[in-house]
Amino acid sequence: MSTDACPDWEFKERDVLILSELSDDPQLSSRELATILEEEHDICVSHVTVSESIRKMREEGVFRETIVPNEAYFNFALFEFKFNPAHFAEGWNDAMNAIRHDRHTLLYFLSDGEYQWKSVMMFPSRKAESRWIHDFYKDHGDVIDNVRNSVVHNVLKFRTDPEMFTELEQ
Repeated sequence: MSTDACPDWEFKERDVLILSELSDDPQLSSRELATILEEEHDICVSHVTVSESIRKMREEGVFRETIVPNEAYFNFALFEFKFNPAHFAEGWNDAMNAIRHDRHTLLYFLSDGEYQWKSVMMFPSRKAESRWIHDFYKDHGDVIDNVRNSVVHNVLKFRTDPEMFTELEQ
């Protein structure tokens, strides 16, 4: 499934609870999840059914799994890319793909207001971050008027709260 497509998924109460429990503890086994569903939510299903539900949701793209290193190992930065309209048409696609597929990019998105690309990126040092900006301008400077980068420090929260999944119930 393409990560750009919105999943076509009908959420059951069980699905929401499974996602919520996994968000709270991603290491839970399907057996442990089945036990939690029965003991805490009065839903009796086998661990095989739980495992199958997780597999199907994963395949459909209902949730994504990624490894995010502890922030102590990397410097995180927020980058905002302002465009040069004169050269945008010729080079936007190459620049966009360079950011999207760069190993330093953790999260990449577009924002409205002043239409901009933004990314959260990780670097092993400020020197490596500075080198990346330099190289990016060398390769894509015609398209970009300015790269604004902000240091992200003292990460105080980096997780999805389990309660967030209750908003998926219909």
